[in-house]
Amino acid sequence: MKKMFKVMTVAFLALALTACSSTSKGDGGSKSETLVVYSPHPAETINLIVKEFQEKTGITVEPVAAGTGELLKRVEAEDGNPLGDVLWGGGAESLASYTKYFEAYQSPELANIDKQYYDKDYRWTGESPLPMVMMYNTNLVSEENAPKLWKDILNEEFNGKIAMADPAKSGSAYTIMATMVQAYGKDTDGWGFLEQFYKNLDGKVLTSSSGVYKGVAEGEYSVGLTLEKEAIKYVNNGAPVKIVYPDEGTSAIPDGVAIIKGAKNMDNAKKFVDFVLSKETQEIMSDKLSRRSIRNDAKAPEGLEALSTIKLIDYDFNWAAEQKDANLKAWKDIVIGQ
Repeated sequence: MKKMFKVMTVAFLALALTACSSTSKGDGGSKSETLVVYSPHPAETINLIVKEFQEKTGITVEPVAAGTGELLKRVEAEDGNPLGDVLWGGGAESLASYTKYFEAYQSPELANIDKQYYDKDYRWTGESPLPMVMMYNTNLVSEENAPKLWKDILNEEFNGKIAMADPAKSGSAYTIMATMVQAYGKDTDGWGFLEQFYKNLDGKVLTSSSGVYKGVAEGEYSVGLTLEKEAIKYVNNGAPVKIVYPDEGTSAIPDGVAIIKGAKNMDNAKKFVDFVLSKETQEIMSDKLSRRSIRNDAKAPEGLEALSTIKLIDYDFNWAAEQKDANLKAWKDIVIGQ
C-alpha cells in the first residue's frame, strides 16, 4: 500500500481558509466543526460540493483525494483509529466489499431513493447511477469506424490506442472490467475476452480514471473506457469526442458515499451524507456536473438520454462485490502472463 496519498492542494486550502468555522459549547464539551472526506472524485466535483457544504453548515472540510482502491486500503489500514470520516465516491460494489469498515446510517433522504441503490444494512448509499461508456476522438476515429460493441475495441486499428485505468486503483475501471467480463459470460468467455482486451492495450494501463477521458479528448488515445458523467462534460464543452453505449449492454452501478466506522466527527459525517443526497445538492450536481441523480424525483442532466433507453446487462452486483479480490487477482494474472 502506498504510504503517501495525494491531498488536494491550493483549491482545497483556499476552501478551508475561507470556511466559516465556529465552536459551540454543549454539555460541558466542545462540538466538532471539522470533517475529513476521502474522495476519488475529480477536483471540480469536490471543490463545488465542499464549498456548498461549508457555506451552509460552517463545518470545515479537509478533503483527501486518491483513487478508490487506494482510499479503501487506507480505510482498512486505519481500522480502529480512522483519520477520515467519510468516503465519498467510488463504485458501489467496491464499497460493498469493504462494508465491515463502514458505519450503518439510514439517511432520511432514502425516502426518495430506490432500495436497489443502497446497502440493505445502510453501510453505503448510492449517490449517482453511472453508465459505463466508450468514448472516441472524432479527429482520430471516423463515425463509420467507431466502436459500437465492446468487442470492437479488440480491432487491430485500436492496438495501443485504448485508454483504460487500472481496475486495482480505479473503482470505475473495476466496474468496466466486471461489466465486460459479464457481457461475455463470467463463467464462459468473459475472461478470455479480457485477455484479448489487455493484449490490445499493448501494456498501456493508466493509473487514474481521469487520464482516460483527458487522454481521449486531447488526442493521446483514440478510444477510452470511462464513466458517462465525465465523457459528457467534454461533449457538452465542444471537445472532439462522442459517446457510445455498447450494443451488448453496459452497467449503471452507482458510485456511493459511506461513513467510516468509528469516525471521529460522526455527527458531521451524517450531515455530509444527508447533504450529498439532498434534492438541492443532487440538482446542483446534475446542472453543473452532468451527474445523473440517484433520487426518484429528479430528471436526467441536459444532453443525456433517459436511463431507461440505455441497454443494460444483467449485472451481478454481488459477484462483483464479493469476488472483487479474486477478480483483481485474475486481472493481475492476465497482466503478468502477457
